[in-house]
Amino acid sequence: MSDTVRQPWSLSGLVADLRSGRTTPAAALRRSRDRIARTEEQVRAWVAFEDTPAAVSGGPLGGVPMGVKDIIDLAGLPTRCGSVLRADAGPAERDAPVVEAWRAAGAIPVGKTVTTEFAFFAPGPTRNPANLGHTPGGSSSGSAAAVAAGQVPLAIGSQTAGSVTRPAAYCGVASLVLRHGHLSTEGVAGLSPSLDAHGVYAATAADVSLAWAALTGRPDPARAEHGTPRLALWNAAPLGVVSDEMGAALASTEARLTDRGAKIDAFPLETLIAEVTAAHPVVMAYEAARERSAELEQADRLSAPLAGLLRTGADTTDADYRAARHLVSAARAELAALLTRFDAVLGPAAPGAAPQGLDATGDPVLSRSWQALGLAAVAVPGLRDAAGLPLGLQVIAESESAALRAAVWVERRLNG
Repeated sequence: MSDTVRQPWSLSGLVADLRSGRTTPAAALRRSRDRIARTEEQVRAWVAFEDTPAAVSGGPLGGVPMGVKDIIDLAGLPTRCGSVLRADAGPAERDAPVVEAWRAAGAIPVGKTVTTEFAFFAPGPTRNPANLGHTPGGSSSGSAAAVAAGQVPLAIGSQTAGSVTRPAAYCGVASLVLRHGHLSTEGVAGLSPSLDAHGVYAATAADVSLAWAALTGRPDPARAEHGTPRLALWNAAPLGVVSDEMGAALASTEARLTDRGAKIDAFPLETLIAEVTAAHPVVMAYEAARERSAELEQADRLSAPLAGLLRTGADTTDADYRAARHLVSAARAELAALLTRFDAVLGPAAPGAAPQGLDATGDPVLSRSWQALGLAAVAVPGLRDAAGLPLGLQVIAESESAALRAAVWVERRLNG
């Protein structure tokens, strides 16, 4: 058996075919089912499927098959959150508003994708399509893997720390983390109200841009004419986690983009971002203990990582929480001032390639600060390490449109 089943399905190509009549929503659903049937035994990205998803053609996406992370309500299917505490959950009575929005854009949910327990660290069964012996990351592991394996061209997830960006980087696909508060999180079993945000996966940054435009009704940033971006290069050196290969890939990316006209300067707030990175877990644990208080009462039935998070949060003082939130707020003001001089920040999406083994999901440290700051982040695929495993970049900006414009520009220059 091959150790890879990675074969992303172009969202842009499918949408073009749907709009032109070269294919139909029913044919797209058949392709999705066929690919799942051929690869799911290896990938294990799904927990439940729609029996007969309606092959509709409305909305700008026109009938695109989509996966939904199993902390998000999908009418008719249970929301089990990867936890024994929800093993007997009944079917959701209605879609979460975010699912309603994607349906209105023309996406067709085909099922629920694997999540780590309540979107924290305890891994599910999903394997990385780029190398089946390596973690796909988490917590949106099933959504990232389903897109990377070509089972669907579109999937949605959520991010509280690094739950969207890291799986995209590990599996070699693109993702977008929407700004905090951009869409309602009703119907989503979240962890941290000030940090939880929606995410979306597709094969490329240009595909994610198309999906975001369809969801929001805004112009597609990938199709607009813009000048060369001004980028601040963040190397995360004070965090001491970036692998040598990731560091070398970032340096070669800087050289390549500069050759192609990009205006790149060193990111001047490295120490501040390291401080925000340290503040993020304080906020997350404190809020999670209160958001998941019912689960905390049954901590002995939870995975060790989630039980530890909730117990840590319960022991975190109000003063420590307020201090962490204050630090983040002050840093946000400094970063806003910086981003008047730059279009976006460019840096590593994960410390390196996906670690070998399936008993952990990797380190979210390189997303913590940006999530705390509430910014939009796009994971850009295309780089590889010496073993051929994906290495992901991320582009961070004040808005989704700004992040997508810069990310698509970077992607096109990196991939010719």
